[in-house]
Amino acid sequence: MTGQKELYSLLDRLGIKYEYHEHPPLATIEEARIYWKNYDSGRCKNIFFRNHKGNRHYLVILEHLRQLDIHDLEKRLRQGKLTFASDQRLKKYLGIEPGSVSPFGLINDSGRHVHLFIDEKLKDFERLAFHPNDNRASLVISKSDFLKFLHYTGNSYEFIKLYD
Repeated sequence: MTGQKELYSLLDRLGIKYEYHEHPPLATIEEARIYWKNYDSGRCKNIFFRNHKGNRHYLVILEHLRQLDIHDLEKRLRQGKLTFASDQRLKKYLGIEPGSVSPFGLINDSGRHVHLFIDEKLKDFERLAFHPNDNRASLVISKSDFLKFLHYTGNSYEFIKLYD
């Protein structure tokens, strides 16, 4: 699996500028808000799901203060019944540990198996913050560089209205 060092090398090769912020391991949004308060960016919550059959996996990215109703999400995404993906699936498809879910894990999804649903509200921010596959740090990158990263990985994605 590709780790943090390889991620930074890739971002450099792609010409993606980033701000690196180190902090204690952050397991919850409540903890993260303490360290994220001075970031000039949209802060993201990343949740990894699988469909009922377990043959499709989704990374849902939303604005960090939003609460997610899984039944509402199922209706909006039209992918059938969703459940949180197991730690083993998280490791298999994104190469990361629980608590460190991030779209940067897509560098480990060589089969381009994971589809992203991105909260359209995040389009309002010029910069976005994500863990660099490790919950002991956060990276802030421009929205355009985030899209450049997604184009590089080749994973499918779409912006969608995740709540009213």
